[in-house]
Amino acid sequence: MKKIKYLFILFVLLSTSSLNVYAFDENEAKEELAYFNQMKEEAIQSSTDLSKEPETYSRAVVVLDRATKTIIYGKNENDVRAMASTTKIMTALILIENADLSRTIEASQNAANTDGSRLGLKTGDKITLNDLLYGLMLCSGNDAAVQIAETIGGSVEGFAEMMNKKAIELGLNNTRFTSPHGLDEDGHHTTAYELAILTDYALNNPIFAKVVNTKYYTVTINGKSKDLSNTNELLGYLQGVNGVKTGFTNNAGRCLVSSTVRNNFNIITVVLGADTKKIRTRDSIKLIEYTYENFEQVDISQMINAEYEKWRPTYKININKGIKSEVQTKLGEQKYTMYPIKKEDKQNIKLEVNEINYMEAPLLENSKLGSINVLVNNKVIYSVDILSSEEVKKKDIKDYFFNMIGVYSHM
Repeated sequence: MKKIKYLFILFVLLSTSSLNVYAFDENEAKEELAYFNQMKEEAIQSSTDLSKEPETYSRAVVVLDRATKTIIYGKNENDVRAMASTTKIMTALILIENADLSRTIEASQNAANTDGSRLGLKTGDKITLNDLLYGLMLCSGNDAAVQIAETIGGSVEGFAEMMNKKAIELGLNNTRFTSPHGLDEDGHHTTAYELAILTDYALNNPIFAKVVNTKYYTVTINGKSKDLSNTNELLGYLQGVNGVKTGFTNNAGRCLVSSTVRNNFNIITVVLGADTKKIRTRDSIKLIEYTYENFEQVDISQMINAEYEKWRPTYKININKGIKSEVQTKLGEQKYTMYPIKKEDKQNIKLEVNEINYMEAPLLENSKLGSINVLVNNKVIYSVDILSSEEVKKKDIKDYFFNMIGVYSHM
């Protein structure tokens, strides 16, 4: 009888405990939503005229258009700064590109003893690299970062070499890594602009894009489940946000890299060096809302093609010493179809054709004969080459001889 009573009491306690946990999670979610809504309200209220450039308090910010890699808005975007846990964007990328994520590993003592934000690894814990990836990017686990570095690079130092090699490959000349987690250390730095370029590249990887767009995830450590939630306060709350990473150290301040897409218009915003989380959130919202309020994607490829077709029948060129005086033309590669242009400047878009009217033979195929430039407010924003679509050989003695016979035959 006592045993039955004991089991009943235990059941009630467990049931109550689970209900309390659920209530706590629900309240926590409500508090998070209330905080975000307050930040959104403050951000929009402080930018009542969204046509004006946003007033931001973070030390360096940038908005990058993913399609064209152009800067829509920037402030100190090329200043070298500490980056805190936004470092883990590169850590995740190196892991994804160099490992079998289904592989199970054992956590080292070095990883288990890592300070700062943690996944919660203990020495000898068994976990897959896939779950380490989620622990790295959702809860920003520094212990996960060190374990990844040791597994993929042999050591933290070896992994940092891989990170720096990748940075050079991507042309990130002002970015350098000394660790996989971003804790304050001399020589570990980037710029807002280069961090945006790195993020743009990483988002092209479908695994990376899926992970950073995950709000909640359950990992398995030693066969036991552990629930994770993403530290990105914009994810799931602001329209179109689909990643990417938060960060904080005393030296770096509050940092946030965000990816947002609305109506196929995809931007990356980077905020570095905010004094508080509130400022980080508010500045990010300001940048995002400012961009979508004031800019739209314009089909400049269609405009260029139409201008070319209008110009092409009128083109004349003197190819000195060439076997023919006319040449067929074509447009060069158009890197972009759509281009972000401020809505109020759409009426100020102009196209101009610069052409070359004289060239010496021989003329090779794909020789540049001019360009079509797209101007906004009389400033060139984009240019496409006009090329020869055929070769024009230089006249030789035989050609001159036959030309002379042709002249005499008409006398």
